[in-house]
Amino acid sequence: MLLQSGFGGFSQRPVLDKRNRRVQAALRPFSGSAFGNSSVMNRFLTFAEGIPVAPPVQTDWTFTWLSVFGLAAALIAVSYGTRVGVIARATTKEAIRQPLFLLLLAISTIVLLLNSVMPFFTLEDDVKMLNECGLATLLISGALLAVWTAGTSITSEIEGKTAMTLLSKPIDRRQFILGKYIGIVQSVIWLFVILTALFSVLIFFKVGYDQRERSEEVTPMWQWHKVSNVEIPSPHPDRVRVVAQILPGVALSFLQVCVLGAISVTVATRMPMVMNLVVCFAVFVIGNLTEIIVNQSVAGQANESVTFTARLISMVVPSLSTFNVSSAVATGRVVPQDYLGLSLVYATTYIAAMLLLGFLLFEDRDLA
Repeated sequence: MLLQSGFGGFSQRPVLDKRNRRVQAALRPFSGSAFGNSSVMNRFLTFAEGIPVAPPVQTDWTFTWLSVFGLAAALIAVSYGTRVGVIARATTKEAIRQPLFLLLLAISTIVLLLNSVMPFFTLEDDVKMLNECGLATLLISGALLAVWTAGTSITSEIEGKTAMTLLSKPIDRRQFILGKYIGIVQSVIWLFVILTALFSVLIFFKVGYDQRERSEEVTPMWQWHKVSNVEIPSPHPDRVRVVAQILPGVALSFLQVCVLGAISVTVATRMPMVMNLVVCFAVFVIGNLTEIIVNQSVAGQANESVTFTARLISMVVPSLSTFNVSSAVATGRVVPQDYLGLSLVYATTYIAAMLLLGFLLFEDRDLA
């Protein structure tokens, strides 16, 4: 990993020294053979030094963070300044107090801890596997919480006739559905914040643990800065850079959960909770396979009926594979900001369409 210098540049010397040590460690078992000859060793080191090192791409995430804070401020304004927010806050409290929230939090914590200490045998890519497994853990736990809360909060109130009491107040049915959805999203945010904080800490320590296991120079955890003759510690930028790579994946996983939550809220207005779970599970599976289905039908030169069916499914079912960044995580690439923006627009559009459908389905629902 490239170490950033104080002038904003990047020095290649630590990278070459690290590669030299890695080559020496790889050739150490062959010290008694022809590979132990110093001339052969020097050739390997010369080859390692000749490999070009691509300079890191510096990305300014200021606009992205401003967008996140803007959305958070808008969510807080709706929750504490409107009638919809009253229902949203009550739904969030109900979701957090239910045993499933604590159960998912405990299970996800155990899974993340096990993945951080369990060897993946990936030839120096354990951090990438931890990133991928951690993002999958956040996605599954968030989706389960959203779908289950929609069933218990909406379906149970409709079947238990408690929705009539709530709607007898100056709250219409559209505000009821919108408030329930915002409350579900807020409960998922709390779950994601806790798990993401734990996930980031585990990756922060995992970087040094893997370097120690590979007998490499361990990147220090803290970097000391002198301010007014006082040394103040801050997390080392190399470790922070590895931790920051998961944040776009966490954001995309959250958007996928929000889409599934909107579908669950719409289905809950008409179907019981069991059917809601079945429908959301089917959408989750098909939605992650939509892109593959369409590409295979077109590339395989299938007949028109198969191609039409595949494209119809892709139009109705959300393309959840859009929010899947496992390939980027596996290759160590950073998700660009443009992709995050387009994914946000796509998710917002589909969520709005599903909530409008939920308004129509709930408008003439008999609550008596």
